[in-house]
Amino acid sequence: MQAETAQKFEALEHLTAKLRKVFTKAGFEPVAPAILQPADILLDCSGEALRARTYVFSDLDGNELCLRPDLTVPTARLYLERNPTVHEEARYCYNGPTFRYSPADGKNTRPREFRQMGLELYAKNDRLAAEAEIFKLTIDGIENAGLSDYKIKIGDLGLFTAFIDAIDMPTRWRARLKHHFWRPDTFHKLLRQLSGEDEGVTRLKNGWPALDPKDLLGAMLIISNHMRDHKIPLIGTRSLEEITKRLMDRQLDAAEERLPKEKVQLIEDYLAIQGPPRAAMARIIDLTDNADINIAKAFKRFEKRLDLFKDRGIEMKNTEFSAEFGRSFEYYTGFVFQIEAPNSEEIGPVAGGGRYDGLLKKLGAMDKVRAVGCAIHTERLLTVVEGEME
Repeated sequence: MQAETAQKFEALEHLTAKLRKVFTKAGFEPVAPAILQPADILLDCSGEALRARTYVFSDLDGNELCLRPDLTVPTARLYLERNPTVHEEARYCYNGPTFRYSPADGKNTRPREFRQMGLELYAKNDRLAAEAEIFKLTIDGIENAGLSDYKIKIGDLGLFTAFIDAIDMPTRWRARLKHHFWRPDTFHKLLRQLSGEDEGVTRLKNGWPALDPKDLLGAMLIISNHMRDHKIPLIGTRSLEEITKRLMDRQLDAAEERLPKEKVQLIEDYLAIQGPPRAAMARIIDLTDNADINIAKAFKRFEKRLDLFKDRGIEMKNTEFSAEFGRSFEYYTGFVFQIEAPNSEEIGPVAGGGRYDGLLKKLGAMDKVRAVGCAIHTERLLTVVEGEME
C-alpha cells in the first residue's frame, strides 16, 4: 500500500512538473497562498454552492477560519496584498491542496482533499487577449501532461447579462435573475414566480405583515415581532436583515404586474441554446432579432474572442457553447470554460476557469480589476491520462 501511494505521488509530481513547465515558460510566477483563509471573506465571494461544502472552524482567539476550498480567492487576496493600487499586471501560477466536503459514497471519485494547479492573470488591459491566453495555456498544459481525448464546454455570462438587461422588467428582477444564474433550478422557479405561475408570491402577500421598503430598521422590527409571535425560530445561514430584505423584495414583487409569459419563454429559449459556438451564436442572433433585442456589443466580443482562439491555433471542433453554462462559482462575470474527459460525469471536469472582474473589489480593491484564470484538478487529470495509457 505504501509503495502504491509513493508511486502515485511520484506520478502526480511528474504530471505537475509538465504543467508547470508550460506555465512558467509563459511568464507565470509560482506562488503559494495560505491554506487557512478568513472564512467570512472567502465564503462571501465563493457563492452558495461552495459555501455548503467548505470546512469552517474557529481558532482559540475566536477568529472564524476555513480550509481553502479553491485557490482563486486566496490567490486574488495575495495579489491585492502585493498590489494595493491594483494597477500592476501580474501573472501567477499555483499548485497545492484544497478541501471540500463530499458525501462518503464509497467510490472516492470526489475526495475531500485534492490538489489544484492553476493560473491567474490580473489587470491585463486587453481582456479578450487575456482570455485567449489563459484558455490556450490551459489546453497546452493538459496536452503536455498527456491528455489527448477531451471536450470543451464554454459559456458567456457577459452575453447573458446583456440579454437580461435588454428585456423590459423591474431592475431588481434583473438583479435577482443574474444572482440565481448559477442555480438553474432556483432560476427557473424564480421565472415561474415572476410570471405568476408559482403562487409563492401570493402566499407571501397574504401571510406576512406589510413592510415599508424605505424603512429597513422598522421592517426588521416588524419581522422580528412576527417571528416571535408565531414561534418561528431564526435558524439557518440568513440573518434577520437578509430575511427582511428578501421579504421586502417578495412584497414588491406581489405588487408588480406579472412578467409576461412571452418574455419568460424568450429567456427559456435563450438558455436552451447549445451547440458549436458559431452555430449557437447564429441561433441567439435569430432569437434576439425576432424579439427586437439589441445586444450587438456582446455579440462582437464573442465573435472577436472566437477569432482570437483561431489565431492562437485553438481547435474548436470539440467545443460546445451552452447559454446556461456558468460554472458553479458565483464570482465569474464573463467568458467561462470547462474541459471534460470522457468519464467526467463520474469524476468531474479536469479543468475550468474564466473571467471574474468583480472579485478583487469584493476583497477590498477600490474598483473592479480585470482578472481571468483557470484551475486544473491534477489528480483527476492523472487518472484520465493513466487511463489513456492503459
